[in-house]
Amino acid sequence: MSAEQHLVQGLLDTNIMILRSWIDPAELPDEMAISTITLAELSAGPHEVRRNEEQAAYDEHLERARRLDVLQRAENEFDPIPFDVEAARIYGRVCAAVISAGRKPRRRIADLMIASIAIAEGLPLYTTNPQDFHGLEDQLTIVPVTRPDTPYEPGRASRTP
Repeated sequence: MSAEQHLVQGLLDTNIMILRSWIDPAELPDEMAISTITLAELSAGPHEVRRNEEQAAYDEHLERARRLDVLQRAENEFDPIPFDVEAARIYGRVCAAVISAGRKPRRRIADLMIASIAIAEGLPLYTTNPQDFHGLEDQLTIVPVTRPDTPYEPGRASRTP
């Protein structure tokens, strides 16, 4: 995104919050917001850490601590925008658009709820996964953010959105 296209306000997708310490701040808006849906996903994150015997990508204790840190920072830094009545009404249109694009909305409930909040609030949605919002381009400004390399996924950032 060029300097002229830099947007002042934006809603951050959950993946931005998870990866934020590795994302170039120049790719993010000056005024950032998150939704209650993102807070819910971040709250579930520490409970979804797989045990060391089930995976070899990370140490379960360090990963749980990292996820708790992300959650605590989000709780401290943001006053999340709720999924309110207006977002609930918009959610129907969002599901219809996704179905029209040949996708199944049930697999992306949290993403589509976040998109509904962004539409209701008139905010662009910043994400490292713009493909998750395919079919919503007419309703929502989707701002692709470069997915950074992380210690857990080296080499994954080489694909830009």
